[in-house]
Amino acid sequence: MAISKAKKGEIVDKLADALKSAKSLVFVNFHGLKVSQASAMRRTLKTEGVSYSVAKKSLTKRVLDSEKFEGAQPELTGELAMAWSDDLIAPARGVYGFQKKFPEGLKILGGVFEGRYMSKSEMEGIATIPTTPVLRGMFVNIINSPIQRFAIALGQIAEKKS
Repeated sequence: MAISKAKKGEIVDKLADALKSAKSLVFVNFHGLKVSQASAMRRTLKTEGVSYSVAKKSLTKRVLDSEKFEGAQPELTGELAMAWSDDLIAPARGVYGFQKKFPEGLKILGGVFEGRYMSKSEMEGIATIPTTPVLRGMFVNIINSPIQRFAIALGQIAEKKS
């Protein structure tokens, strides 16, 4: 279906604003994804503060070419959607979670992270970074581990002496 010039201009402006305000952007191929699955993903991403939009590849490429990102732009194949947010990791993590749920209908194609194009594997690597509370817990565990081992050693020494 043809889109009018005015509508194309609105879409380009929306995407340009999104790229300027977003810290992270994920390119998604959603070919084969059912409408109910896409709706569930949109709702979940929205609760995480991630915006999700589908646009024609020609309009998307026009906006991406106007931005000066470092690196090589990933190949945007199939039906293209974009997820973006002010959070650096949330778009990749959100889409990656649904990619694991619906492997036949959803694929990460690449993205933009801190002003640089990233490949599919790099974006999937970013998506697997644990959340901040989990990282804090891991850090506390690392700090606590030597103290805990020392306490166990002292306890065993005390048992041998008594």
